[in-house]
Amino acid sequence: MEFLRPASWDEALAAKARHPDALPLCGGTDVMVELNFDLRRPPALLDLTRVAELTTWSDDGAVVRLGAAVPYSRIIAELSGPLPGLALAARTVGSPQIRNRGSVGGNLGAASPAGDAHPALLAAGRDVAVEAASVRGTRLIPIDAFYTGVKRNALAADELIRAVRIPVADGPQQFAKVGPRNAMVIAVCAFGFALHPRTGTVGTGIGSAAPTPRRAVEAEEYLRGEFAGRGLWERGGTLEAGLVRRFGELVAAAAAPIDDVRGSAAYRRHALAVIARRTLTWTWNEHRRQIRSTA
Repeated sequence: MEFLRPASWDEALAAKARHPDALPLCGGTDVMVELNFDLRRPPALLDLTRVAELTTWSDDGAVVRLGAAVPYSRIIAELSGPLPGLALAARTVGSPQIRNRGSVGGNLGAASPAGDAHPALLAAGRDVAVEAASVRGTRLIPIDAFYTGVKRNALAADELIRAVRIPVADGPQQFAKVGPRNAMVIAVCAFGFALHPRTGTVGTGIGSAAPTPRRAVEAEEYLRGEFAGRGLWERGGTLEAGLVRRFGELVAAAAAPIDDVRGSAAYRRHALAVIARRTLTWTWNEHRRQIRSTA
């Protein structure tokens, strides 16, 4: 196995162009497990730990450009304001050691349906985009087009993830995850939810309950219509129990789970309905508090 260790981004792109089958390595929280259990033997490893620009982020007030290797611990500490849903998801990742090494870029590269960052990214809005680069140039891949199959993504063989562009939250966001214990678990199922008062829309993201992370599109459209039709965005009224229940049903219906060692398909659907109802309630209550505080 060849070991490539570029010192700069340009060197990294050149190395990936010469070795398109090289496996990128930065935090290594997924890669090293696969290597240790002999689940993968790539012909080369591309170590990106010396590429400093991957560990930076910027915020222009509208969009956060999150470097691919910014660790989860820094997202929690530095980005809970502009990216609350992603920060909440980051808190559920592994142990402190894993959160100090793992990153959103690594989650995207692995493209596991159970990745904790994916539901939050989907819920953050359709303008979320993955910045993919190669010696041929840079392109933006919309988050909805990024996941192409189980542990497969839309990156070309010579491309690396440079950053993720995420709109700054304009309303409350939440993340919930179900597992057999409270910490250090792969999700049985997960759900990200965001209110977008500026556009009168909501965002959803389902994790670990389909071949790829996905939205609950019908559930989003249902809430958009109900909120607009009842004038709820402006007055912040109480959500009726039937509305909340129907939203949970539509989220569960959007999933395509399987039976496996972590849980049955039926349990995943039930759990998704529960956490969808809870995240909707939590975010809506926060929205109502914000309305009252500015009145």
